[in-house]
Amino acid sequence: MKNQVYNPFLPQWEYVPDGEPHVFDGRVYLFGSHDMAGGQSFCVKDYVCWSAPVCDLSDWVCHGVIYRREQDPLNADGSHALFAPDVCRGKDGRYYLYYALDFVSVISVAVCDTPCGEYKFYGHVKCKDGHILSTLKGEPYAFDPAVLCENGEAYLYIGYCPYPPRHLMRVEKTYTNAWAYKFEDDILTVGEGKPIVPSECNEAGTGFEGHGFFEASSIRKVNGKYYFIYSSYVNHELCYAVSDSPDGNFSYGGVIISNGDIGINGITQEAHCNGYIGNNHGSIENINGEWYVFYHRHTNCKSFSRQACAEKIEVLSDGTILQAEMTSCGLNGKPLNGKGSYPAYIACNLSSGYGTMRGDVPVHGVHPFITQCGADGDSNSYQYIANLRQGAWCGFKYFEGREAAKITAVLRGYFSGIIRVTDGRNTLAEIVVSPSDGWQPFSADFKSPEGQFALYFTFKGEGAADFLSFDFV
Repeated sequence: MKNQVYNPFLPQWEYVPDGEPHVFDGRVYLFGSHDMAGGQSFCVKDYVCWSAPVCDLSDWVCHGVIYRREQDPLNADGSHALFAPDVCRGKDGRYYLYYALDFVSVISVAVCDTPCGEYKFYGHVKCKDGHILSTLKGEPYAFDPAVLCENGEAYLYIGYCPYPPRHLMRVEKTYTNAWAYKFEDDILTVGEGKPIVPSECNEAGTGFEGHGFFEASSIRKVNGKYYFIYSSYVNHELCYAVSDSPDGNFSYGGVIISNGDIGINGITQEAHCNGYIGNNHGSIENINGEWYVFYHRHTNCKSFSRQACAEKIEVLSDGTILQAEMTSCGLNGKPLNGKGSYPAYIACNLSSGYGTMRGDVPVHGVHPFITQCGADGDSNSYQYIANLRQGAWCGFKYFEGREAAKITAVLRGYFSGIIRVTDGRNTLAEIVVSPSDGWQPFSADFKSPEGQFALYFTFKGEGAADFLSFDFV
């Protein structure tokens, strides 16, 4: 690759959650929802598309807006948000964008001749008798569509299973499973649906206990088998189920990633996990011979400012996917250089001295958070970690190289004390910090570990600091 690439892998001012990566003709395209910095609700912006060559995952470019909310006839006034989409290439060679308008419970479709051009409205998914799917009593809630196109056939996957159903849900819908439908040739008309993965309300005895389906349907084919990827009702994890068929007999596989690393490295409790957790949505993709999982993290103290991240994953010979650890390097494919400058916003772990939490983070309190200076969408804006207090820590994984002898942290705020820098076991540096109105560098001698290492910055002292960047020299 031309450059190193970090998590989040898009520019720091961009917020594309619910990522569906697809490789078309030598490029990986990222389709997803579109949040804003400090947003007050999910997916408030129009769809954009980013892509990169499969041989250089540091070289992401934005293709601009590919679909606007007002293009859907059900949303001419733009009052509904565009929720998580998916895209497939049909047998006619065109690209089909499947999406839902927030809580309308209808799956809509748009079409384009290229993956990243301007999509045009195509229709609403309907049943063979002509009625729009999910408009009749007892049908599944139409939400978070995923689509699979292969060998001239296509399948749709939908579902939304809060349990018990929330007050804003329609009581006449069913909230018991994720569902699969086979398309007719128009990839707009579906046959009878099949339940494929149970929700919390009916998971007992199925093998899905503790990981029942909630939302975020996605589908991939891996080594001849079908992998249904979804968010379980614990919300922070992406799970997978496996079948020999695209529309039935799925069995639980495991967790691919948690946006708090819950389930690996001995972490079992939300309050003491590796980050501030919230909903998760994404998928897997084979890029240039390697498998990756795409997911999102939460920023700006809100559940509504989510950013795309990715990690390399390992698919074992028996089809098992090992749970991936959150890192700062992600798509880099190897550890970051242990010499040079790095922005603090690429921290993959973050916690207060009292632990972490789920959902929106109080701006005034003990918890640190990643936030943005500058307006939403402004390419001149920048991110940093705010409100680091006594006992708070942030982690960066992984680095490699022993050349550095000094480390510098750029901070501001009324904090007085030290920052202890460790690799999780050994102290590598102690940086003395004093209050500063503006961004100031603070340095200390650094003992570079051998081989691959993590960096943890733990704050010991009084007051609160903001953390902009650090560098090794």
